[in-house]
Amino acid sequence: MSAVSDQLVTFAILVYLVAMISHAVEYALGNVRAVAARVAPARELVGAGVGGPAVDKVDGPAPGDTTAPPSSRPSRSAGRARLAGRIAAGLTVLAAALHLGALVTRGIAADRMPWGNMYEFVLTVTWIGTAAWLVVLGKRPSLRRLGLFLTLVMVLLLAFAELKLYVPVVPLMPALQSYWFIIHVSTIVFSSGIFLLGVVPAVSFLLRNGYEQGRRSFPYTLARRLPGAADLERLTFALHAFSFPIFTFAVIAGAIWAEAAWGRAWGWDPKETWAFISWVVYAGYLHARATPSVRRNVATWIAVLGFLTVLMNLFGVNFFFTGLHSYAGVE
Repeated sequence: MSAVSDQLVTFAILVYLVAMISHAVEYALGNVRAVAARVAPARELVGAGVGGPAVDKVDGPAPGDTTAPPSSRPSRSAGRARLAGRIAAGLTVLAAALHLGALVTRGIAADRMPWGNMYEFVLTVTWIGTAAWLVVLGKRPSLRRLGLFLTLVMVLLLAFAELKLYVPVVPLMPALQSYWFIIHVSTIVFSSGIFLLGVVPAVSFLLRNGYEQGRRSFPYTLARRLPGAADLERLTFALHAFSFPIFTFAVIAGAIWAEAAWGRAWGWDPKETWAFISWVVYAGYLHARATPSVRRNVATWIAVLGFLTVLMNLFGVNFFFTGLHSYAGVE
């Protein structure tokens, strides 16, 4: 089962990669359509002669030219873009199924929930992010172009997990053998997966908002085919507002578990400290988002900062610090 899990992860990465390429094709064809629409020939009214009646003049192909008229090219590009987008969405569903299969087989091989080390944690968080994205996509198909960035994140995180975090299946260490393992880690995993998804529309909003405000430098022009800034900002808020209470419960459950296991609820261990920092930053985002005087782009930058603290807690603490939460399985 362990070997099957490893193979399924590899296949999932490859399918996520193909889905990302398909989303990129949709994105590129959408840009072609936009360019074609801007350069489409305009109709003019010209006189047939001095004092003659006005007639339409249309720039078009010369007589005998069999080239399709420019106005048909955007429609063909639009059809191909939609097809590429549907293929990308279908491939994302397939990748999520392979991803889930890898988690299930890993859990069967270990005879426990597959959250016992950093490799398994990343696998689970990324799957939660993908599953949540598919739910969002089912409810809001107009947001499909965000899939380009979501699949990019999946490919990078899963490839990093495979190359740098992988450890063989081992039994759960005694310190983690508690029913609080299920309660605490499951809620941390779930909320982290939603935060992972939430940072995608957050960054997209910052780019799209800049583009709508007239900024035309390279980072902002990347966002011209994304959904509207208002839709992206509302999605960012909805995801964070949904995940924050779950994350809060996870931190409280961790403190209760620490009291039972170590005789104190809080000891400023590096993991505890960075979890608290993440909680404060995300609380600050929600407060800023609810304050009318705070601009939406400022509040969104706080949400992005919150996810950076989550990454620091996940990777930085495990690689650069030691403490009572040193269960990552990496050196």
